[in-house]
Amino acid sequence: MKAILYIHGMGGSAIEAELYREFFSGDVIGLEYDNYEPWTMKEVVAKKYKELTSRYDEISVIANSIGAYFAMLALGGKAVSHAYFISPMVDMEKFILTKMKPEEIDSDYLAFVCSFPICWDVPTDILYGSDDHLIDLPTMQDFADKHGATLTIMPHGEHWFHTSDQIAFLKKWIKEKAI
Repeated sequence: MKAILYIHGMGGSAIEAELYREFFSGDVIGLEYDNYEPWTMKEVVAKKYKELTSRYDEISVIANSIGAYFAMLALGGKAVSHAYFISPMVDMEKFILTKMKPEEIDSDYLAFVCSFPICWDVPTDILYGSDDHLIDLPTMQDFADKHGATLTIMPHGEHWFHTSDQIAFLKKWIKEKAI
């Protein structure tokens, strides 16, 4: 049996997993959480993965934004068959240092991010919006190149895929990529 673990982005919900159920033959399981500390989320995601491995033969991941960062943080080196990332936060250190105001930066968060670099070797498909205000295209392309990921760019897509056109593009993309 196959499980697809859905990890939402900031402000999201496990209920969003419903969107993906029609595209996969396995069970799509949303992970509910409201803590965004990477040290906590590394454990939460790893625990959910371990739970799923006791019931499923194969595990894939769908993750949005910071959910993709948590997936990579917790599941690097694990037996994940495939990852589908939507607007993934692929370089948290760069994001913190370039997008956040100095007074907003949590030194413990930054220290953790720097101490636990991403090690990702899972076959990965990425959906990225050309108008993403959080991650620039060169950063996304660099990540895709380094990790052998396929990168699909939606013209005028945003970080948060939420308009009817963006959702339609997302559904078309996941339908084409789902294995």
